[in-house]
Amino acid sequence: MPKIASISTFNPPYSLDQKNIEQLTKELFQDKIPQLDRLLKVFENGDIETRYFCVPLEWHQTNHSFEERNNLYIELATKYSVEVIQACLQNILFLEQTIDPNDIDAIIFVSSSGISTPSIDARVMNHLPFSDRMKRIPLWGLGCAGGAAGISRAFDYCKAHPSAKVLVVCVELCSLTFQPNDYSKSNLIGASLFADGAACVLVAGDEAKISSKKPVPHIVNTASKWMPNSEDVMGWDVKNNGLHVVFSQSIPAIISTWLGPFIDEFLTEQHITQKQLVNFVAHPGGKKVLEAYEKTLNIDFQQTQISRDVLKQHGNMSSPTVLYVLEQFMLKETNAMDYGLLVALGPGFCGEALLLQWGD
Repeated sequence: MPKIASISTFNPPYSLDQKNIEQLTKELFQDKIPQLDRLLKVFENGDIETRYFCVPLEWHQTNHSFEERNNLYIELATKYSVEVIQACLQNILFLEQTIDPNDIDAIIFVSSSGISTPSIDARVMNHLPFSDRMKRIPLWGLGCAGGAAGISRAFDYCKAHPSAKVLVVCVELCSLTFQPNDYSKSNLIGASLFADGAACVLVAGDEAKISSKKPVPHIVNTASKWMPNSEDVMGWDVKNNGLHVVFSQSIPAIISTWLGPFIDEFLTEQHITQKQLVNFVAHPGGKKVLEAYEKTLNIDFQQTQISRDVLKQHGNMSSPTVLYVLEQFMLKETNAMDYGLLVALGPGFCGEALLLQWGD
């Protein structure tokens, strides 16, 4: 089974208190949204305390063009990718020996919060000594499902190429997409929830010969699920001044009715019962999303505690967020042979699930 041999995360430089973000949002939207004070309670009720942004809070007090935002996305996404890749390849908490970038066979770059052609991974290759024969697989538009989908595609690659070493890099700069002149409820909810972050995992095939210092998750199998005619559940509306968030109120209800049968079917295919799952690695899309996970999958509050902690300390960073959760599971003491389930949901509407088993 391909394994997740190493992992790293990167926090952008500006750590912001949720109360301060709420105050700025109130100033920007004052007299623009009816019953604003009541709607602003979403900041207090979301169980988020801090978030990390790539720009200071005052940056949002002035208008910025789509071009300016996107150029900053390209610059910083490249910089953060380099940082998080180096940390992953040199992470001696998991690796017996550090990995040279030249030994990487493929890179899967995941992002949905900016546009770049060539993709960010090509720009990263100018800063790190990768082989010029490395396979590049950029993934765009998967939103919050992107981190899980990236690892799933790395699993597929390593099954086809058992000696491969594959990097999955997720970078999202959601703060750059904030629209101060969009007075929709979706934009207000997005302002209360989304943040910036970067994460990287190293997925190694069975013949890659990477020694691990401790039990790490091996990928038993993966599954994808798509809901027809659900484009309006979440995503972006692309307008002249940038990306406008689409965020339906129905997401928790959809999870409650749609996710359970998908996961039950997947576990049945793998001859695993839900009671055998020790680690539940859930993308914390928000407080209500985690509550919907607990309800539909019949799991208790303790099993989503790590996801709740990541949400509280970082907010929802879209694709990297589930990797922040995975990192915490990999850092804690986990017994070899324990099963885990990694789950994330995103635009499409779609779900990605990975069955994990910790091993040497």
